[in-house]
Amino acid sequence: MTVSTADLKITWEKLPADFILDEEPVENIDQPLLAAALREILEIAGLIVAGILIAPNMGICATVDSKLVIKAPDWFYARNVQALPSQEIRRSYTPNLEGDIPAIVMEFLSASPNDEYSIKPSYPPGKWFFYEQVLRVPIYVIFEPAAGVLEVYQLDSGGRYQAQQPDLNGRYWVAGVGLFLGVWQGTKAERSGYWLRWWDESGQMLLWGAEMVERERQQRAIAQQQAEQERERSERLAAQLRAAGIEPEA
Repeated sequence: MTVSTADLKITWEKLPADFILDEEPVENIDQPLLAAALREILEIAGLIVAGILIAPNMGICATVDSKLVIKAPDWFYARNVQALPSQEIRRSYTPNLEGDIPAIVMEFLSASPNDEYSIKPSYPPGKWFFYEQVLRVPIYVIFEPAAGVLEVYQLDSGGRYQAQQPDLNGRYWVAGVGLFLGVWQGTKAERSGYWLRWWDESGQMLLWGAEMVERERQQRAIAQQQAEQERERSERLAAQLRAAGIEPEA
């Protein structure tokens, strides 16, 4: 599949089976934890169904002016993705050939921003240019975990990213996912700090598995406390009846 723009010829071709992908390590432990936490929430909420691809650090491919370009965002979400044969392992993703353009891509900044803001059009293009001008991803998120700074850019009618303003709760609506995205501060597993989280349309924060377990534990404790209070009330009432010479009913 080929798409021509004013300056670019973009071809969507599957990555050759013998293509050797760069295996660069993640920059820090935060990146995989943040990515896994975003996916966990969606999975527990039952929002990952057939045809949805959520992947951290997976190469998204496009051939630009006959040159293969691969960028691996820290997290992306795409719909209508074709299933692979049972024995095949997905190594990369080519939009428009294997499924929709990602509804959202995210980059988690390390100590200093680099390619995430690059609009370099020459080969290899910068990430910003690739997401905006080649892929045309509707929403591009840049998150700085250390400071909890969240930047959300949306593609406008002219095909350019425009910075979005959060709602009164400090969250951003992500239409392609059907949820709000925002920053939350707290502890999960071994990491304390800022996290990205999802909220539904009613403003309810979607929970991680450990949080759901803790909520259920608290609910059981409250129910047990209420049952104990009811038992004690019944015993007091029975004692008062006996003191008045009335045998309470069994």
